[in-house]
Amino acid sequence: MESAFRRSYHEADQALQQVLEGDPARVAEDLWAVARVVEANPTLRRNLADPSREGADKAALAERLLAGKVGGDALSVARATVAQRWPRQGDLVTALERLGVEAMLAQAQRHGRLGQVEDELFRFARIVEGTPDLQAALADRRADAQAKGSLVDRLLAVRSSPETVSLARQAVAGTRGRRFDLAIASFLEQAADRQDQVTATVTSAVPLSTQQLERLTAALSTQYGRQVHTNVVIDEDVVGGIRVEIGDEVIDGTVSQRLADARRQMTS
Repeated sequence: MESAFRRSYHEADQALQQVLEGDPARVAEDLWAVARVVEANPTLRRNLADPSREGADKAALAERLLAGKVGGDALSVARATVAQRWPRQGDLVTALERLGVEAMLAQAQRHGRLGQVEDELFRFARIVEGTPDLQAALADRRADAQAKGSLVDRLLAVRSSPETVSLARQAVAGTRGRRFDLAIASFLEQAADRQDQVTATVTSAVPLSTQQLERLTAALSTQYGRQVHTNVVIDEDVVGGIRVEIGDEVIDGTVSQRLADARRQMTS
């Protein structure tokens, strides 16, 4: 995040932390609703994100528009958020969505489901990526948002945590036109940050045993100096070995990569 955005977001997040003892899930849904309203109304967005206006004036405008339409906790967070100076108009919408995600993750953490939510969101993203028809249905910007949300409910509601379903529905809502896969990746990054950990995507030709995964996780945690959460992807094309991706860093020890390296050396 840019430093200017980070400073403003930190102030808004302080307001969020003060209300998380209440009903974080309600706060999340309300903040996402506010984000959608602000995004859909360019005039309102300009007024609420105008850096030349006093923060108190913007907060008062938000209260006049939102009082009685969202809960009191969400209203206090929305007031604090619009009162900040955002580098770009769109940053206000981004901040509101991100705060909503934080609130929903706090709800999951309160009930001991945060790790479960991470795993479920990752698996759902992989399913969508591997199912072209489903990917097209969720990515279609012309499709009704409620219909896409209902599709997510049918796919996830039976076996997934309520927080996973809510976050997946938000991902398909397409705030600021962001793609579903990028939204899920951002939510997973926030979940990892909340637990002071990093996330590793491990690609292997065959499933790893519990012992293998534990050893790998321990080694990565030692190497990065933070707890590492591992998501395993099975891909027969790697032939053997594993590939580990953490952020922009890739550790590729797969047979397929070694064969590709050998071919390049032979032809160079």
